[in-house]
Amino acid sequence: MFEHFRFTTAGESHGKGLVVIVEGVPAGLPLSAADVAAELARRQGGHGRGGRMQIERDAGEISSGVRLGETLGSPLSIWMPNRDFDNWRVPMSTEPQPGATVEELRRVYLPRPGHADLVGLLKYDREDARDILERSSARETGDVGVAAIEPLPVDINAAAEASPVRCLDLEAGRGMVAAIDAAGAVGDTLGGVFEVVARGVPVGLGSHVSWDRKLDGRLAGALMSIHAMKGVEIGMGFASARVRGSDVHDEIDQEAARRLTGGYRRRRNNAGGTEGGMTTGEPLVARVAMKPLSSLRRPLDSVDLKTGAPAKAERERSDVCAVPAAGIVGEAMVALVLADAMREKFGGDSLAEMRANYDAYLDRINARGG
Repeated sequence: MFEHFRFTTAGESHGKGLVVIVEGVPAGLPLSAADVAAELARRQGGHGRGGRMQIERDAGEISSGVRLGETLGSPLSIWMPNRDFDNWRVPMSTEPQPGATVEELRRVYLPRPGHADLVGLLKYDREDARDILERSSARETGDVGVAAIEPLPVDINAAAEASPVRCLDLEAGRGMVAAIDAAGAVGDTLGGVFEVVARGVPVGLGSHVSWDRKLDGRLAGALMSIHAMKGVEIGMGFASARVRGSDVHDEIDQEAARRLTGGYRRRRNNAGGTEGGMTTGEPLVARVAMKPLSSLRRPLDSVDLKTGAPAKAERERSDVCAVPAAGIVGEAMVALVLADAMREKFGGDSLAEMRANYDAYLDRINARGG
C-alpha cells in the first residue's frame, strides 16, 4: 500500500502561528527554508490586499523531516509564526483570562453574511463567533473578462506576476485594478475567477475504476476546499453543456515525439487534460470561481446573537480582493493532488526510485508504437 501525499494544518488567523505537517514526501528531495519562504511570499501580493499583508512576512521554519537540505522520507513539519500575535495575546490566549472584558477578549456576536460564523456557532455549540472565524479565515491561503491566451507563455508565472492582479492580458488587468479600487472606495469587496495550468503531467494519473480515484474529482474537491471558492471547471467546463459534442471532444492524432502522452496528441484540449478521471498528458487546466470576501467595511445586515435584535455584521480587517493570492493557493492545491497521484502511480520510498519507475512507465507506453 503506497503512502498518500497529504498535509494537515493547525492554527488560527490571529493565533501564535500556523503549523503544517506533510506526509508522503519521498526521501532525497532537495528542500530548504528558502524554498518555503519563496512560495509563501508569492501569496502576499496582488492588488486589493489589506493592511495585514504589510504586517506579515510569512517565513517557515522546517523543524523535522529534512536533514542537510534533503527530505528523509519521514513527515515534514513547518512552523510559521504570526508576527502580529503581540496584539492578540489576551484574546487568543490558550489559557483562561479571568477578569478580561468583552472588548479585551474581542468577542464577536454579530455574524457576517457569507462567512462560516453563524453555521459554525450552531454546529460546534459556541457563543463567541471568534471561535469560528479564527480558523475559517483564509490564512492557509467583477465584470472584467479575459479572452483565451494562445499560446501560453513558456513561463506562465513570470508573465502573470508582471501584472498586479496576475493577469496575462495586461489591458484586462488594468480594468481589474480599476474595478477593485472602485469597490474598495465604497467599502465593498470583489471576487473573480483564476486559472491553474499544469504542464508536464504524464498520461495515466488517476483512474476510471472508482469514484474516489478519479483525478478530476480529486482536483475539484481540493480546489473547492480553499476558503471562499464556489465553483470549479476542468477544461471547457460549464461551456461544454451549451454546445454539441462535435464542438467539445478532442480529436486524436498520432505523434510519436510526444512522450508524455504515449505518442498521441489531442487537436484541442477542451477536456482540460483529463478523460475518464485520468490525465491525458495534455496540459491540465482548472478554473476556480471565488466569491467576494465576506468582511465588508460597509457591513451587511445581521443579528446580534446576544439579544436577537437586528444589527450590522462584525467588521474584521479584510482585503478588497484576494483573487490573485487565491490563484497561488490554487496552484499549490493542484500540485498537492498531482504529487499524490504521482506517488500512487509510481510509488517508491526515494525520489530516485520514483524517477526510475516513471521512466520505465514512459518507456513501456511509448514502445507500443503510438
